[in-house]
Amino acid sequence: MILVTGTSGALGGLIHRRLVQDGAQVLAGTRSPGPGERRIDFDDPATLRTGFAGVDVLVLVSAGYAEDDVVIARHGAAIDAAVAAGVRHVIYTSLAGSGDQLTIALPHRWTERALAASPLDWTVLRNGLYVQVPAGLGLANSPQTAATGVFRAPWGVGSVPVVAREDLAEAAARVALEADGGRGTHAARVYELEGAVPVGGSEIAAALTEALGRPVRYQNAPLGESWERLAGAGMAAYQVAHAVSIFSAVNAGAMAVAGHSDLPALLGGQVRDVRELLGAVVRELVAAAPTPESRTE
Repeated sequence: MILVTGTSGALGGLIHRRLVQDGAQVLAGTRSPGPGERRIDFDDPATLRTGFAGVDVLVLVSAGYAEDDVVIARHGAAIDAAVAAGVRHVIYTSLAGSGDQLTIALPHRWTERALAASPLDWTVLRNGLYVQVPAGLGLANSPQTAATGVFRAPWGVGSVPVVAREDLAEAAARVALEADGGRGTHAARVYELEGAVPVGGSEIAAALTEALGRPVRYQNAPLGESWERLAGAGMAAYQVAHAVSIFSAVNAGAMAVAGHSDLPALLGGQVRDVRELLGAVVRELVAAAPTPESRTE
């Protein structure tokens, strides 16, 4: 039996749906479960002990979106509960090696070490950043792009390799299916699921040009502007800090592709075209952006 945590989120939901399509015996774990789902609340360890009962393979989707100490406590509780419940194999969605210098890397690397020190079989999937991350953060940092035709972001000439979230979900599902079938080929393995397509200011500006139907040019912005702008976009303080960390790393050229990626091998070479996906993501973000009129209401 497989259980996927965080199925109300985008990645966890995709992994669960893919496993269902493959006919796997799979359970959905979420904080607010519906019929046939299990309650998995990382801030309530009792739900982990009962929720993991009878589970052989646990797909532990990172329980981020909190301060680092909270995330570490959540992941530690999940590992302890998995051991107590008799889970055999944990598959954890971590962060790609190219993100080692990001502030979000700390709880991921802590969790990797905790799994390695546990009696569990484990697999670490070091996921690259989704296409949505640089596109979403960039537009949040430059809310006047549609009006001015200028996309401002503190990226300099740097870029970040991105990957399709659907590909990461597919890879996780394949690993989980093989682990559930008793195949130990993925035990004690760390897979780098890095993107191969770099995205920077110029690529976002080109996608915006297509989405808006008029020219948009990229303009480098001072890093210091980002704190207030991102906070004004509704981000919590820790989210702003993590976002600025990404901006800073891209600007410094520290997010270059970290070499080998295991993603094509896990997917049999069927990796999605991220360039095409970038255009679709930017169009969605532009369509969802508030108009100047709505900002004053």
